Amino acid sequence: MAKVFDHITKELQEFITAQHLFFVASAPLSPDGHVNMSPKGLDCFRILSPHQVAYLDLTGSGNETSAHLQENGRITLMFCAFEGSPLILRLYGKGETILPSSPNWNSLYSLFPPIPGTRQIIVADIERVQTSCGLGVPLYEYQGQRQALVDWAEKKGMQGVNDYRKQKNVVSIDGLPTPLSKLF
Repeated sequence: MAKVFDHITKELQEFITAQHLFFVASAPLSPDGHVNMSPKGLDCFRILSPHQVAYLDLTGSGNETSAHLQENGRITLMFCAFEGSPLILRLYGKGETILPSSPNWNSLYSLFPPIPGTRQIIVADIERVQTSCGLGVPLYEYQGQRQALVDWAEKKGMQGVNDYRKQKNVVSIDGLPTPLSKLF
């Protein structure tokens, strides 16, 4: 049975911080646009308050979430229990992209470990918190984080990563500009 909360409770915060994986979903306003859902790992999620969260966003093959947030702000984050008691937790809210040139970058970035390839920080103001049973989610044993993305960014170097962003991260697959488009 689903339960709805108006904030992230202490118990839900403990659940979130114990997870090694979360998912981010966003969508453009156009009914023909693509809904995006991305898995995220590494030590990149922080709860800033019972109503606000942030995650460190690393360079990837697309930048859909950032484009959608710029257009309409809608974001959903989902956590699933893959070990222990079953649970699904969704955080619904409005988000924004914080770039390294933003005035509040340093205060937010200091909350995370430095990870090569960091592109931006996504901050979300949470409007609704919902849990559901998670009985259909399979059990998985955590083995560790993959290092391939970090290794890729280290090998490319800062200039190589910036060139990649310029080529792959300034426009969404639906043609929406991302905040990075203002930098290049």
